[in-house]
Amino acid sequence: MNKDILEKNKEIKKEIEKLKDIYSDLEGQRRKIAVETIEEIAFLKVSLRELKEIIKEEGFIDIMPQGNYEIKREAPAVQSYNKLLQKYSRLTKDIVNLLPDEAEAKDEELDIMEQFANSRPD
Repeated sequence: MNKDILEKNKEIKKEIEKLKDIYSDLEGQRRKIAVETIEEIAFLKVSLRELKEIIKEEGFIDIMPQGNYEIKREAPAVQSYNKLLQKYSRLTKDIVNLLPDEAEAKDEELDIMEQFANSRPD
């Protein structure tokens, strides 16, 4: 493997670890779905960074020579970036929805406190 691929794989693994840490408290079906989605999100995030750098260097417009004239078009990196960004946004929205909302988390916390209070012998 060349150096760029190794570096990209390292970045992807780092993103996977960050996301696994965020979603470590999930259980059951929610956890299974999160684990399946995390690798894709990590890959997309690293790829988006890579495409963003290409766009910064090469710009948004690509000029194609066509004989005696030129055609200006959206650069291929921009097209790829936009497609990946849509997928990334959809997946992150889906995975965030797996997290319990604050009201649900408070209810769980109260249930645990209630169970503890009820379990005391006094």
